[in-house]
Amino acid sequence: MSIAFSSRSGKQGDGRLAAVFIAPAFLGFAVFLLWPTLLGVYLSFTRFNLLTPAEWVGLDNYVRMVNDPIFWESLRVTVVYVVLNIGVQTVSALAIAVLLQRLTRSPWLRGIVLTPYLMSNVVAGVVWLWILDTQLGIGNEIVMALGLDRIPFLTDETWAVPAIALINVWRHVGYTALLLFAGLQAIPDDMYEAAKVDGASEWRMFRRITLPLLRPVLAVVLIMTVIGSFQVFDTVAVTTAGGPANATNVLQFYIYGAAFGRFQFGYASAMSVALLVVLSAITFVQYRLTRAGQTDLG
Repeated sequence: MSIAFSSRSGKQGDGRLAAVFIAPAFLGFAVFLLWPTLLGVYLSFTRFNLLTPAEWVGLDNYVRMVNDPIFWESLRVTVVYVVLNIGVQTVSALAIAVLLQRLTRSPWLRGIVLTPYLMSNVVAGVVWLWILDTQLGIGNEIVMALGLDRIPFLTDETWAVPAIALINVWRHVGYTALLLFAGLQAIPDDMYEAAKVDGASEWRMFRRITLPLLRPVLAVVLIMTVIGSFQVFDTVAVTTAGGPANATNVLQFYIYGAAFGRFQFGYASAMSVALLVVLSAITFVQYRLTRAGQTDLG
C-alpha cells in the first residue's frame, strides 16, 4: 500500500516538475503565436486601420482578395521563388551532406559550411546587393572578366527572382546540409560496407541506400524549407523592395505593404489567413506523400 502511494506521489511530482519546465515555452507560444493568430483571423473579417475601431465586414476582405490581380500575381511570384529556392537548395544541401559524410567528417569543415547561416537575412541581402550591383558589384566585374555583358541581376524582371532565390540558397544551404548530415549519421556503416563488397558504385549506393533511408529526414527538411520559403520577406525588402515592376513582389511583401503602407490591416489579415491555409495544405500533402513519420530502418 505504501509502495503504491509513493509511486503515485512520485508521478504527481514528476507531472508538476514537467509543468514547470513546459510553462515558459507554452506561455511564449500562447502570447507570441496562438493569440496573434486568433487575432489575425478575427481581423480578417473586419475593416481596421489602427485609427478607428475594427468594423465587422464579414467576407468582404476575402471577396476582394479573390478579385485582386496583384494578390494572385504575388502568389505566382512566391511559388516561382519557392520552386527555385527549394530545388537548388535541396539538391545542393544533399550533395554537401553526402560529401561530408562519405569523404570527411571534419568539424572545422562543418563550421565553414554553416558560416553563412550565422549571418542575418538583412546583412546577407545588403552584402549581395553590393556584390550584384550592375555597375560597381564584384559579381559583374567577374562577368565582364569572362567576356560577357553586365547582368542586371536585381534590376531586371527576368533575373530578379532567381537572384533572390540564390541569395537565400547561399545563406541556408549549409544549415540544411547539416540537418541532412545528421540524418546520414543514423544510417549504419555496415550497409555501405556490404554494398562495396558486392561491387556497388557510389552512385548505386546513393540511390539504393542513402536516399531511401534518408527519406524521413529529407521529408521533414523539405517541409521546413517550403514553409520558410513561402515566408520570404527581408531579402526582398533589402534588395529589390518588390521591384522591378512588381517582379519580386512576393506575398509576404504585399501583405506588409497592405498593412503598414496603406493601413489596411483587415485585408492584410485576410491574405495572411489565406497563406496559413495554403501552407497547412501543402504541409499535410507533403507529410502524407513523403511518409515523413515512417522510417525504413529496422
